[in-house]
Amino acid sequence: MDIEHNVSRTAAFFDVDNTIMRGSSLFHLAVGLAKRKYFNAREIGGFAGKQLKFVLSGSEDLEDMASATEAALSFVQNRSVHELQDLVEQIFDAEMVDKLIPASLALAQGHLDAGQQVWLVTATPQELVAVIARRLGLTGALGTIAESRGGIYTGKLLGPPLHGLAKAEAVRALATSEGLDLGECSAYSDSVNDVPMLSLVGHPTAVNPDPELRAHAIANEWRLRDFRHRARIKPYVAPVASGATGIAVGLASGYLLGQMRGRR
Repeated sequence: MDIEHNVSRTAAFFDVDNTIMRGSSLFHLAVGLAKRKYFNAREIGGFAGKQLKFVLSGSEDLEDMASATEAALSFVQNRSVHELQDLVEQIFDAEMVDKLIPASLALAQGHLDAGQQVWLVTATPQELVAVIARRLGLTGALGTIAESRGGIYTGKLLGPPLHGLAKAEAVRALATSEGLDLGECSAYSDSVNDVPMLSLVGHPTAVNPDPELRAHAIANEWRLRDFRHRARIKPYVAPVASGATGIAVGLASGYLLGQMRGRR
């Protein structure tokens, strides 16, 4: 990969799900938490219906997404931040390492080797994406932030879910604080929802793109990279990012209920 940018003012921004990792990182986290009995079937029951209604609506409104995400955050309300951080470290090793996409990691490493910053930017919770970035040796991560007070989760969000336009705004703010020239920067994603972020930079790349993003990338002469065949990726598809929160917890609840039934 040839990188000839001004490295002192350059960064690469990577989405996570189906860009550097097969499937939904939030799903992998939810399954890991279910295996460790972090939540139970009773807690999931009342929540599942609300999430299903939101997902089926297909809403892209940030207020709707925030409401749905905060419903998901009820699982961590009054729980310790430190406890979840410890579990995330375990779950990364147990559930996620083997789902990383080597070819995408090589792209990120190419930027690092050229002296550029590499950031993960995703609607995934900050606690998870920060661990992924640190374990991969990347510069940092921007994710959706859950509010905490005194080391305990309140069950509320700090700011909007990092999705769509909100993700682009976060990248723009980071570029201002880091003195980055977005015209010299790169961005990578698989989702049409990330067109605002991809459009910010001078070097956008559609990685393992969904059909809408592929069409947009071709129309705008963006670079395309598809690693699905070599990595045998099975894409995780959800209507919207916050909807994925509900689906992930729902799938994890299915795993948990199955385990419970298996013990009867």
